[in-house]
Amino acid sequence: MKQEQKYEEAFAQLQDIVRKMENDEYSIDEIAVQLKEAQRLIKFCKDKLTKTEEEISKVQAERE
Repeated sequence: MKQEQKYEEAFAQLQDIVRKMENDEYSIDEIAVQLKEAQRLIKFCKDKLTKTEEEISKVQAERE
């Protein structure tokens, strides 16, 4: 069973990709692969933040 990735892990991976791109650590072939991975990580983080925000709003609404 695959464990769900955590936001902090995904964000750290994204930061690592950005750092390596800024330092020209990827070959031309690796850049395309890493850009796709960065897009996946950005979507994952954005979705996770949206879901968390919705859960917080729901809890706050229930308390009122």
